[in-house]
Amino acid sequence: MSSRIARRAAVALAAALWLLPAGLAGAQAQGQAQPRALTIAFAANVNTLDPHNTATIGTDMSVISHLYTPLLERGPDLKLRPMLATAWRMVDPTTWRFTLREGVTFANGEKLDAAAVKWNIERVRNPQVNARIRPWFRLVKDVNVVSATELEITTSEPFPALADQLSMFYLLPPQWAAQNNPATAVMPSGPYELKELRPGDRIVLGARAGYWGAQPAFGTVTFRIVPEVASRIAALMAGEVDLITNVPPSEFRRINATGRAQAGSVDSTRTFFIRYNNLKPPFQNNRNLRLALNYAVDKQAIVETIFGGQGRVANCGIMTPAYFGFDPAIQPIPYDPARARQLLREAGITGPITIDFDIPTGVYLLSQEVTQAVVAQLEEVGVRVRMNEMEFGAFMNRYLRTRELSPMGYLSLAWPTLDGEGLLSFYETGNIYAYWEDETYTNLLRQSRRTAEPEARQRLLQQAARRLCDEAPSLFLFTQPATFGTSNRVQWQARGDDWVRAWDFAPR
Repeated sequence: MSSRIARRAAVALAAALWLLPAGLAGAQAQGQAQPRALTIAFAANVNTLDPHNTATIGTDMSVISHLYTPLLERGPDLKLRPMLATAWRMVDPTTWRFTLREGVTFANGEKLDAAAVKWNIERVRNPQVNARIRPWFRLVKDVNVVSATELEITTSEPFPALADQLSMFYLLPPQWAAQNNPATAVMPSGPYELKELRPGDRIVLGARAGYWGAQPAFGTVTFRIVPEVASRIAALMAGEVDLITNVPPSEFRRINATGRAQAGSVDSTRTFFIRYNNLKPPFQNNRNLRLALNYAVDKQAIVETIFGGQGRVANCGIMTPAYFGFDPAIQPIPYDPARARQLLREAGITGPITIDFDIPTGVYLLSQEVTQAVVAQLEEVGVRVRMNEMEFGAFMNRYLRTRELSPMGYLSLAWPTLDGEGLLSFYETGNIYAYWEDETYTNLLRQSRRTAEPEARQRLLQQAARRLCDEAPSLFLFTQPATFGTSNRVQWQARGDDWVRAWDFAPR
């Protein structure tokens, strides 16, 4: 489902969901007359509540994680922990076995058991559903229900990262989903239920009686949509919200000086880059041009001046040290304008060249400042850039739906499994995200999937990462710091993988 369709459906249902029946209240915090409330500000809209039609962690998936249950979850320490599944293991290179909790149900009484898990996987794999996350399950061959609390997933090839991938897979109730639209309606199994939906404004959740796990510390969680960074900061400082993200580092001191809120950052798993459209000129079959632009940009200066020295220059690729397969020996492409000009001449470019550059607005921290700095430095070596700014939804539609990405587009990537194979697959031949075709790279990546032996996988992923650096299908920039501000009413276990979850907070 496209974000545009999801938004239309959400608007159509807004009147019906404006104020849902109050239902049963969540558990009250000890010593208080009313349950604690938590308010989180998002910079972008939530486009769908269907967990199978989004992979946007920082908004859609974060809200969904409060409503539905996954087999596994990744905690703030970035390690897997049990949810519906209490145990999991690889029986052989192509078979995984999962043991499930007994007695877990959805709010309507439907069982969340092995049969329900099988149905969810089959729903995603069904081509007619056209699920956004269908590629995650490309290697799944069969799901065998052993019992209500045991199931086995078999794959056509070894899939060592399957358990990690399932930490992003949230489960719908089969009978209910057959009669309802999960994009705009909810039948939860998680700790919260939907109370209020105002598309483009806010989503309000309430603690759900009957939840199988521990009752949450917050009786109400509100996600407010506040696109402007200045408005998010003002709301935090006024005590209207408890968490904001994507805070410019230049604002840290001002926020911390108030005594009412704190601002800071942690290392992120997200890398920023400029995607080349390598399927068309001028980048198609032109490695020298691709490399030239990498040498033309002073990435360290961007990190120091725009991000206040926080974050780090990308190591000529898209992986950070948090990922399995990261190779510390791969170094960033240095800033060298003279080398850039030489490569441009070797690329056959002897005069000024103009390249279109698509830039999404309202989603990435300080994106205008970053892209303007990049454009200025490219122009210093004779590459003129025509900047096309557009709303993020329009950008993604151009990028993935119509396949009309300009020669350059400003993007970022992270992959919550923290397995390099998942992240590197964004450049695999045939991947809709790739805009690049390279047989050597793709073969290395596919070889890594065919072995379950960790050392062999690590070696193959590092070879693929080296190939990505050598061929430079993108202009690799930096790892953005995960910046945030929190009110003094809460404590937050800050994390760098985009998830925003109420149980990572504690009331003060």
